[in-house]
Amino acid sequence: MIPLLNAGKIALGSIKSAKMRSTLTVLGIVIGVAAVIANVSLGASFNQHFTNEVSNLGSNFIYIQGMQPKLFYDNQLKIVENTPGISGVSPLKSQAAEVTYMSETKSIMVSGVGEAYDEVANTQIGKGTFINDNDRYVAIVGYDIANEKFGRNLSVRNSIDMTFRVGEDEKITKTFKVKGIIQNPENTMVQAYNDNEAILIPIDVMNEILGEKDYGGVFAMAEDPAAIQETSDEVDRRLARSFGISERELDDKDSRPYMLVNQAEILEQTDMMAAALSSFLTAVALISLLVGSIGIMNIMLVSVTERTREIGVLKSLGFTGFDILFLFMVESILLGVFGGILGGAVGIAGAYSVESLLNLPVVFPLSLIFAGFIVAVAVGFVSGVYPARKAAKMKPVDSLRYE
Repeated sequence: MIPLLNAGKIALGSIKSAKMRSTLTVLGIVIGVAAVIANVSLGASFNQHFTNEVSNLGSNFIYIQGMQPKLFYDNQLKIVENTPGISGVSPLKSQAAEVTYMSETKSIMVSGVGEAYDEVANTQIGKGTFINDNDRYVAIVGYDIANEKFGRNLSVRNSIDMTFRVGEDEKITKTFKVKGIIQNPENTMVQAYNDNEAILIPIDVMNEILGEKDYGGVFAMAEDPAAIQETSDEVDRRLARSFGISERELDDKDSRPYMLVNQAEILEQTDMMAAALSSFLTAVALISLLVGSIGIMNIMLVSVTERTREIGVLKSLGFTGFDILFLFMVESILLGVFGGILGGAVGIAGAYSVESLLNLPVVFPLSLIFAGFIVAVAVGFVSGVYPARKAAKMKPVDSLRYE
């Protein structure tokens, strides 16, 4: 058997002697491996992005939205607040209003909330402070509203006028002072409610203006992230009971006059989306790798034909069929190694560029890079088996006569 070092030298010499053929062979592996690494990395990045989006929406949140008006009152709010496992609750009620600042009027969504809303909905204040239960006519302004909606930017302590429609004909205008401006959020894709494009005011003030006492929905926060589903189910049972829904009807989602979602359910849905996307991208990458491996096999078969006389000379010098097989396999594996290194670099660069362009988290598991390299070597090995066997089976006399 030829020593591995000698086989490597002969294989490198063969690769250098046919640069174009070797380049085309390596190119097939580079494209396939780069596609695998880039697509799998993109799938992992989207998965991380979706997870971050849901985490930014709230802290172990449970959101209950009424499906009909005049549904939630103080009684339902207390039921949610007194449920074991709940650590924070805020009512939520939204209505469009005409907001005037510096003689410029815009239609903006205004929401009445409680003082715990910033914690349960994970609303970060960039400037100023959040409202409390003792505040009256103060407002928290979303980042986009403060910086993009009007001709001049809104600042803390600025005054704005809000006009609410009450009933069909009556309008009520009140002046509010800006107490805080919401920090520019990094993620706004997966949100039940986007504070970035809204104005928040105390819920009691909103109901006072509208002459109402009900709430549109409730934001709640579970104490334990691991028990959020159990806590959410208990809130659901207690609320359903308060609306006269029996235990037997609980399995029927349509029996409830409200919709309830929690962070765990949304995370599960986004994980399924990310998994489906990752599977699709991986399938596309594997197809690219399969096409590349077929190309490698074809080029190696051409190489065997071109080197028929060389094979005859080697056999006449005493090289066995196994030696010839070994030489071609080493050459094929070396091409796989070169392709794996280049493909890994191209895949990482491509994935990084796309992830940066789409503002996604950059995710490059070391196991992914290692797997890409192993795949390249495996492709080189498998693709070289048939051409190497064909070369090993050639008869010396027939090979020397080949023109």
